[in-house]
Amino acid sequence: APSIRLSPAARSLFDEPLALAVQGLAPRQPVTLRTSLRDETGQLFQACARYRAEDDGQLDLARCPALPGGSFSGLEPMGLLWALQPQKPYWYMMKRDVQSPFLLQLEVFDGHGDPPGQLLAQAQHERGFMSDGVRRVPVREGRIRATLFLPP
Repeated sequence: APSIRLSPAARSLFDEPLALAVQGLAPRQPVTLRTSLRDETGQLFQACARYRAEDDGQLDLARCPALPGGSFSGLEPMGLLWALQPQKPYWYMMKRDVQSPFLLQLEVFDGHGDPPGQLLAQAQHERGFMSDGVRRVPVREGRIRATLFLPP
C-alpha cells in the first residue's frame, strides 16, 4: 500500500526543509499530491501538484519534477509548502501565537483528475515556530513592546 515518508518525520520548524516522498506506488503511476492547513482563524490554505512515480514505484519530490496542471510545475522539493494558497480570496496566512504549530495535512490521490481520484495515503506533520526549550519573554518598558526569545 502507498505511504508517505517525511523527513523530519513528525515535526519540523517552519523555516526548515521538509523532505517528502511516497513509496509503494505502481511503476509510472500518475498521482496528485495535496497539502492543506488551516490558519488560526480557521481559513483553509491548499496546494496540489501532479506527479508520475518512477519505474520502481517511488516518488521523491527532490528528484521528480511536478507536471503541469497543479499549483506549480518543475523540480520544487518544497513546492507543496510555498505554493499554499487561501481558499478565500485576498486572505493572508498569519501566525499570532508562535507557541502553537500549524498542522499540515498531506494527501496522495490516484491519477490527475479534478476532482482528485481515490485517496491512496495521507499523513500529518507539525510545522512549529519555536525550538524545544526556547523561552518567550514579553518585554514592556515605557512605549517599547517586544518579545524576547531565549534559547535553552
